[in-house]
Amino acid sequence: MIAETMPLAEITQEALRLLYRELGLVNTVRFLNQFTGGYGNYTEERRAATEDQSLDELLAEIYAFQAKNSFQNSDN
Repeated sequence: MIAETMPLAEITQEALRLLYRELGLVNTVRFLNQFTGGYGNYTEERRAATEDQSLDELLAEIYAFQAKNSFQNSDN
């Protein structure tokens, strides 16, 4: 069976129509949002945010965050 190819714009429109029909507006938007690449340069932003911290300081922050979240999750 040979399928006829459609222009990408038409495929996108049809896919959005199908998603909207089957999932509804909110779930279609939620699905599409997971493919958003985001903005900025994560590597440069992370480097700038942590350049003045030692490895020990960073690890202490991570452990404090994990302990806080572990405590909060145990309350549920």
